[in-house]
Amino acid sequence: MELDDATVNDLMSLGLPRYEARVYLALIRRGAYTAAEAAREADVPRQRVYDVLDALVRRQLATAHAGRVATYSAVTPELAVARLMAVQRESVDRLERVSQGLAGVLQPLWSQGREHTDPLDYIEILRDPKAIAERFADIQRQARHELLTFCKPPFVAPTENAEGIAVVRRLHRAGGTVRAIYLDDALDDPETVEHLRRFSAAGEVARFAPELPLKLVIADASLVLCDMPDPVAGAGSTTTLFIEHPALAACLRLAFHTVWQGAAPEPGPAP
Repeated sequence: MELDDATVNDLMSLGLPRYEARVYLALIRRGAYTAAEAAREADVPRQRVYDVLDALVRRQLATAHAGRVATYSAVTPELAVARLMAVQRESVDRLERVSQGLAGVLQPLWSQGREHTDPLDYIEILRDPKAIAERFADIQRQARHELLTFCKPPFVAPTENAEGIAVVRRLHRAGGTVRAIYLDDALDDPETVEHLRRFSAAGEVARFAPELPLKLVIADASLVLCDMPDPVAGAGSTTTLFIEHPALAACLRLAFHTVWQGAAPEPGPAP
């Protein structure tokens, strides 16, 4: 009779290796087996069956009977399962004691790690254009009350920027403020004109200035995204900083409003 693979797997889940599970199932089918008969019945290699039988005896799942040829018999399934379960419970209890002790050792280390802060962990330096665009989208999404922007090329967001328009619309409907200052020559670029039209329709209030010191986004007087042109490498090399620092954001917000007061609702005449 073939051994039931599902039953073999169940015995293995209780801690028996596969060969021991197969041999135990073979033993319960008759009063006693010689080692050779058990190997044949369980389909276990003859050279392995003696070690397997000895292991079952040590686990008290089988009994060896001395004689001219030693034979082996299984203990009752109820007793075998009870003994296997007892071993499993002991293992679980031991793991619980180990885990409790380990948690006690690791918890203070975790707490100490939470107290450690990098002096500059509120500043993120970005140079990859894709990363800059993603962080720009992030700061827009995080805005809840106010979004202030110095807009000057090159732009990282696409002209259609549906997500940015949705942010402006959300803030406008919630009674928030969305203000942007563009360069006077912005209307010379058809793509920027389309951008202005879309964002104005969503609720952005725009003004124009002949010059802007840098590209800048301030969200809720706490988050800042700004470009820092490299004074050595020239205008073509730019590093973008993401800064989460309310005090700095408040200062830059004052600077924005200073420029806003001097900006015009329409571009000034070309020089």
